[in-house]
Amino acid sequence: GSEMCIRDSLYDVANSAFVLLATTLIPIFFNMVAGHAGLPSDKYLAYWGYTQSVATIISAFAGPVYGAFSDRKGMKKRLFLITVAVGSIASLFLGFALQWLIFLVVFVIARVAFNLSLVIYDSMLNDITTEDRIDDISSQGYAWGYIGSVIPFIVCLALYVLSNQGIWALPEQYAMAIGFALTGLWWFFVSLPLIKVYKQTHYISEEEAKQKNAFQELGKSIKDAATDRKVGLFLLSFFFYIDGVYTIIDMATAYGTSLGLDTVGLLAALLVTQLVAFPSAIIIGRLSRTHEARNIILVCIIAYFFICLYGIQLDKLAEFWILAVAVGMFQGGVQALSRSYFTKIIPPERSGEYFGLYDICGKGASFLGMLLGGTSSSSYNSSYDSNASSPVSYTHLTL
Repeated sequence: GSEMCIRDSLYDVANSAFVLLATTLIPIFFNMVAGHAGLPSDKYLAYWGYTQSVATIISAFAGPVYGAFSDRKGMKKRLFLITVAVGSIASLFLGFALQWLIFLVVFVIARVAFNLSLVIYDSMLNDITTEDRIDDISSQGYAWGYIGSVIPFIVCLALYVLSNQGIWALPEQYAMAIGFALTGLWWFFVSLPLIKVYKQTHYISEEEAKQKNAFQELGKSIKDAATDRKVGLFLLSFFFYIDGVYTIIDMATAYGTSLGLDTVGLLAALLVTQLVAFPSAIIIGRLSRTHEARNIILVCIIAYFFICLYGIQLDKLAEFWILAVAVGMFQGGVQALSRSYFTKIIPPERSGEYFGLYDICGKGASFLGMLLGGTSSSSYNSSYDSNASSPVSYTHLTL
């Protein structure tokens, strides 16, 4: 019922707080830790790019296998709880990892746990609602995720700004450590209502589970996805268009920096994107009641194409804000409907494995971007010399 749907949306609220943190304050904190260790700026930018890539590779390999294990009877809740606990504890410890290498290792653990929790969470969708409501529920989740995650983020941002501007006597690194700890606690406790009530109704038969191990099941899923024209074509197109979505967000941040936006201004613009995405995702979810999800996804992709064209000529601060609003309008909708459309076209009892593959497609293309970001950082740093001292001039590598 609706109570279950609200509880389901709560995990979007829980995990989105970590996403906001990972794309904004965590890179600033790493730059600070690396700076204290005497690492040159091009070096720590490269290490940050490589760290993102390592987290992505581990997630890409582990996701489908983890998903395959979760398709066994009674396993989804257990595996979901493990990843949420590990991720939130790692987030809690981030602020205390003041040696740059230890910090990166803890960040990789948090990021991988976050990614694996999403594989399981996305695959829960067909257990908690009926097919006719799936688009709407998926959109509600993304919408509440955008707005709910802003709560701990504003607290973290306030702590950072107060110490950054010298209003508060607490040093920046302690202010941020408190913010990371709050985010970890938020992630864990806001996830509990869903963990408490979730019941796995779709799973593979016990005979199938005994006959094959998770790797064999995964092999079968990859073969089935490749031979099922609808699933295969969707995954292929998703690989290309979702990377476009992520790249726009990345480039918007880079653009903002080159326009001379300060740290706080940039974070404010990211906040606006979140706030606009809230009503937009709900509206797009409502539209899915009367229009086919496939057609709405197509409209969102066309809109992104025009956003790209608009971005090419971006050279004023006001235009950057227009871009932030435009991205917010379509970002949640295209993500939510992609998730629900995919749920409808896959076998429900093997949703964990299939969402593992879905996750690979989502990460695969963006991994290449991160790796390029890491390897080209030296030349990037010299071409953006005026921003070399600004930590957020590197934030676009984090998404």
